[in-house]
Amino acid sequence: MSLAEVHDTAKTLLLAQGFSESHSSAIARTVTAAERDECRHHGLFRIPFYVNGLQSGQASGTEEPTTTWLTDSIVRVDGHRGFSPLALEHGHKPLVERARRHGIAALAVNNTLNVAALWPEVERLADEGLVGFAFVSAIPYVAPFGGTKPVFGTNPMAFAWPRLGKPALVFDQASSMSARGEIQVRLRDGKPLPDGWAIDASGQPTTNPLAALSGAQLPFGEAKGSNIALMVELLAGPLIGDALSFESGEDDKAKTGAPCGGEFVIAIDPSKCMPGGSLEAQTTHAEKLFDLILSQDGTRLPSDRRYQARERSLKQGVDVPTSLVETLKKLSTGALYSNRQSYEGDPISDSNGA
Repeated sequence: MSLAEVHDTAKTLLLAQGFSESHSSAIARTVTAAERDECRHHGLFRIPFYVNGLQSGQASGTEEPTTTWLTDSIVRVDGHRGFSPLALEHGHKPLVERARRHGIAALAVNNTLNVAALWPEVERLADEGLVGFAFVSAIPYVAPFGGTKPVFGTNPMAFAWPRLGKPALVFDQASSMSARGEIQVRLRDGKPLPDGWAIDASGQPTTNPLAALSGAQLPFGEAKGSNIALMVELLAGPLIGDALSFESGEDDKAKTGAPCGGEFVIAIDPSKCMPGGSLEAQTTHAEKLFDLILSQDGTRLPSDRRYQARERSLKQGVDVPTSLVETLKKLSTGALYSNRQSYEGDPISDSNGA
């Protein structure tokens, strides 16, 4: 599929399912960006999650986000239980403006369902010449280090650094050994997991995706990943008055796999972080570090592979599994997601009009 076809497919079926023009467009842009960069588990694969959220009554497909200022440098966007792409787009411009004015600003996104990647929002900040951070929690999927029962979400964090004349340095990584979507895609494709990703419901190591989804994912780096997951929980939850992962899990009564909670984004203007600072001087200084890293064989910078994938996709389009295309075609007619089987491995309830 061409990227235009990806976007049109996503937007058309979301409109057919009852999403508003603004929500359909924002979600389609997010999904297309993921497909473009070969982040398959956040691309068209996620469309059924958006549809599940709407059909089950878990999410709103029409409520417009509202923006308020908590302080002169902290903006809040309430998504009113809509999905996050539109709320993040609403918050981007005011966040950038206040970061440039004050040197640093923060965005608190509340009451949104998030099944997307984090790198798009921080990459947009870096494209504006700002340093960006983003943090979001999820439904409890990950056991704390030493435990066997899920407490944390996969709890990713993203970081972006602007580069003059080059694509921004960006990373977006879960605090778990893998993103949830990576396990779900392996379940769909009948592939085993690498060792160390997950444990089953009895607490034993497993490479079976279905057993992993019924058990718990593991934090990366043992206590280190567990600590980062804890930090993300606090930043995206209590700090901004939103849900912890286990509370989002309790809220998801229809088991859509689309948690409703918060996201915390920070934007920093590098030029205001030192006397006489300038974006050109600070980014030029940073390039010395990047050059030193790349001087060693086998190294790369974060996001290099995504940018290579982006270049390929812009020229060649993207590969989409036939089975997913067939599902999307049915949804584009406005049909309910009939015979729905979640990628969690459990049937999704047909209650609440789903």
